[in-house]
Amino acid sequence: MAWKYRWWLIAVLASLELVLPPAVVWSKRSVDPPAQRPVWPARADFGTEPYSDASKRLADWVAASRDNGNIGFVVIDKKQARLYVFDHEARLRAASPVLLGGAPGDDTVPGIGARPLSQVKPEERTTPAGRFLAERGTNLRGEDVVWVSYEDGVSMHRVLTTRPEDHRLERLATPTPEDNRISFGCINVPVDFFEEYVAPLFANYRAMVYILPEKRSMDQVFGTLGATG
Repeated sequence: MAWKYRWWLIAVLASLELVLPPAVVWSKRSVDPPAQRPVWPARADFGTEPYSDASKRLADWVAASRDNGNIGFVVIDKKQARLYVFDHEARLRAASPVLLGGAPGDDTVPGIGARPLSQVKPEERTTPAGRFLAERGTNLRGEDVVWVSYEDGVSMHRVLTTRPEDHRLERLATPTPEDNRISFGCINVPVDFFEEYVAPLFANYRAMVYILPEKRSMDQVFGTLGATG
């Protein structure tokens, strides 16, 4: 009699899986481990490209804080007149010399973006420092540009050669940044570099542009950047 009940109990237990809720049955099976969240780098990777301490500090902060979201970003070092394009994981894609505002300074004159260029005084031709959410757009000449600050009329665009007396291409070709201050405040980028690296970054999304100061301190412009490990 004991054997009879034993086999009956085994049959009942075996049938339970057929009526258990799917979640309970699933829990008895082997499953893959849950997908791991990506581990973001704590520091930016400049590769073999030279950089200033200020550029490294700022880029490292972006890498550690993920301030750029999940999109590439740009760092502009005004003192070195150099632009760095990073991918979304803070790895350098490319770097290039650029032309900047002819006047040193880290702030723009209020309302300057609404003035004609002919009314902008030489001492007002500054490239502002700061953290900007930039996007692609069109300027008054119908050219596609990246608006760093639309209100202030500051954009990144292909280098202008409409004024031969400015010698802008020659300025970009020299090895030092001393002669790279010539624009009204916009960032002039070599054409090939703009086409290959800058324009694609902003083709579908807005992205962060960080412009380092030259007169004010990093903390004054960006606040106290947290430790980056």
